[in-house]
Amino acid sequence: MQPPGRVRSLSLQLEAGAACGAHGSGELLRGRVRLELRGSLRLRALEVLARGRAAAHWLESRSVGLNTVYRDYSAHQTFLHRRCQLIPDNGEVTVLQAGRHEFPFTFQLPESLATSFEGKHGSVRYWVKAKLRRPWAPVKKVKKEFTVIEPIDINTPALLAPQAGAKEKLARAWYCNRGQVSVTAKIDRKGYTPGEVIPIFAEIDNGTSRAVLPKVAIVQTQTFIARGTKKQKRSVVTSIAGDPVAAGKREVWHGRALKIPPVGPSILQCRIIQVEYSLKVCVDIPGTSKLLLELPLVIGTIPLHPFGSRTSSVSSQFSINLDWLSPIPEQPEAPPEYSAVVSSPEVEQTLAPPCRSQLGDVLEGPFFAYIQEFRFRPPPLYSEIDPNPPSANIRPRCMTC
Repeated sequence: MQPPGRVRSLSLQLEAGAACGAHGSGELLRGRVRLELRGSLRLRALEVLARGRAAAHWLESRSVGLNTVYRDYSAHQTFLHRRCQLIPDNGEVTVLQAGRHEFPFTFQLPESLATSFEGKHGSVRYWVKAKLRRPWAPVKKVKKEFTVIEPIDINTPALLAPQAGAKEKLARAWYCNRGQVSVTAKIDRKGYTPGEVIPIFAEIDNGTSRAVLPKVAIVQTQTFIARGTKKQKRSVVTSIAGDPVAAGKREVWHGRALKIPPVGPSILQCRIIQVEYSLKVCVDIPGTSKLLLELPLVIGTIPLHPFGSRTSSVSSQFSINLDWLSPIPEQPEAPPEYSAVVSSPEVEQTLAPPCRSQLGDVLEGPFFAYIQEFRFRPPPLYSEIDPNPPSANIRPRCMTC
């Protein structure tokens, strides 16, 4: 039997990921197992396992007579299942001398993973576990969790598309109509990242006889799916309230700012756990239910590229773009004069790539900086004489054929 107390410590160390210490799909997960021994140790195997899975679980109760019956809902989805044999179990005994021993390992993460998540009815977790197997002794284990953030690039056409909507509601009290309340809202895109500011363009029209109060909030919806049943949990991430809109008046928001706090990204690719966001515009109407308008949001991890789209980062620069509100002019503007566009010969000469004699040793570096992306050339000379007259051998075409 193996003498007790030979193993001083068994630990796991993981290298930090590229994204603020977290790991992403397709990355290499590197680490090492550290084993400190007081004396020589006989062991059979040393292996490392990488695991990652989503789990959803909740209970629902109902009364049956005098008894309460509970129904269990649970589901699992595996994202990562890897094994690495540092000392393979081949039936032989390996002897390690006293001191510190380190065993490096590497795992290739799959191309599709879900972001780490902890919720009320489920979680998405990733961990690495080392197992030390010794003859005639229990298996010694050590476990270490790590974080995965699935990249979501908002620089895609679907997430750069503007989101807009409109709703109206008829206020009633004691079967009497008090008027109609309508709301129209628009945001410049669907995808945002934490820390950005969403400029909200909205119009609230109050046709009732009492003042109404508009509000706007970012709502997170966690959806857990098990056995064909859904369980949802909604929470308000952040919100702001507007000024009351008097009776018979109209309120217009010209880009009211709503900053996104530090929140986790959207989870859309998991089969049993989903995390979604939405921008909700709410109008409190006295004496009746609220008027709600919902616009979908996706919280990503890769921010908007400054030159990635015509809809530039309005929220990132805290500037408001009102171009979409301006009406289309009845007559288009005249094009600029050609002389204002075409470069003069002197300017063209300055735009030309420098010769080798002028640069000296500079040409050893990249030459792409001297390549002009645009070059304006003058149009051909105008003449009433056709430079390509038709040949006399070609028979004229009959216009009635």
